[in-house]
Amino acid sequence: MSPPSPSLGRPEAPRTITVLGSTGSIGTQTIELLAAEPGRFKVRALVAGRKAALLAQQAIALRAEVAVVADAASYAELRDALAGTGIEAAAGTEAVLQAASLEADWTMAAITGAAGLASTLAAIRRGASVGLANKEALVCAGDVMLRAVREAGATLLPVDSEHNAIFQSMADGNRGAVEKIVLTASGGPFRTSSLEQMARVTPEAALRHPVWSMGAKISIDSATMMNKGLEVIEAARLFDLDDSMIEVLVHPQSVIHGLVYYQDGSVLAQLGSPDMRIPIAHTLAWPRRMATASRRLDLAAVSRLEFSVPDLERFPALRLAREALKAGGGTPTILNAANEIAVEAFLQRRIGFLDIAGTVGRVLDQLGTPKADSLDDVIMLDDLTRRTALAAMPACAA
Repeated sequence: MSPPSPSLGRPEAPRTITVLGSTGSIGTQTIELLAAEPGRFKVRALVAGRKAALLAQQAIALRAEVAVVADAASYAELRDALAGTGIEAAAGTEAVLQAASLEADWTMAAITGAAGLASTLAAIRRGASVGLANKEALVCAGDVMLRAVREAGATLLPVDSEHNAIFQSMADGNRGAVEKIVLTASGGPFRTSSLEQMARVTPEAALRHPVWSMGAKISIDSATMMNKGLEVIEAARLFDLDDSMIEVLVHPQSVIHGLVYYQDGSVLAQLGSPDMRIPIAHTLAWPRRMATASRRLDLAAVSRLEFSVPDLERFPALRLAREALKAGGGTPTILNAANEIAVEAFLQRRIGFLDIAGTVGRVLDQLGTPKADSLDDVIMLDDLTRRTALAAMPACAA
């Protein structure tokens, strides 16, 4: 990660902002923070998938220069909603990439899944700061993304609460003295459930996260603990750590988000209420701080903090992710794509909850460890994996 650009050090100049994925869970919370301090930020572009009405409301409220909807079929609705406002409306894949390529001091990369890869790369190649909320992009194309960061002199600011906690705990710059890091996990809604109970889980039950309010995909990933597996891969790449230096602990209170162990015996941790506005605000204002309306942490009220080692028999997705990280090459790309297909199938009730990890495991076995040295390699492997996973679905139908 590079130091902040000189423009970020001038408090009198509004920071220019682009938000990729503005109508999703992370995006809407980012919009809330931007709206709270209108004089501090100037919004260049907002990008959404297909929620044209909400996108238009956001663009008007923040006086954005451009609003882009990826779904071309939603263009007319967006255009009509913005008529007479002076805000440019656009739609389609090329328009998304053009918005991501606009000059901006800071870009939120929050388009979920592999779909956000190209736009995240476009923002990185501008050489500015990128708030990375799309962990899948770094998982499936980590080598490509990190090479682009180095070449452009860009700054990646992790938005995931766990990685943001590690980033803050390494703020003194002594990364070479780190012995290990710990990513915490809530354990999801089935932390104490048996395999027999988990086999009967419905999408509705899996979407009811006990602590965090998140979108559907990440909620299911949290329930299977695949989310934590993806975070292990992301942490290895963000902080240049070996798998053996990354530990996961289940911490149901979700108060401590990450810990860093140093060679001198010190342990630094970042604590806070389970509210994504906190890490978003940290990256949005970095290297300064900004106010949020988040509930302040009351340790006396929390009273008790619990920790335990994840059960890899009940949550094999975490084991699969670690194996993919060790295998390297295109294996994490396969892991991510197969998981996206399996999660969607579960949400559509075509497979059972335990079949999500089962499907991913079978696809990993089938496709092996191919190379993924370029963006084209990643895109081709992602496509192959999705077709392979879809073909495997009948074998694991619920």
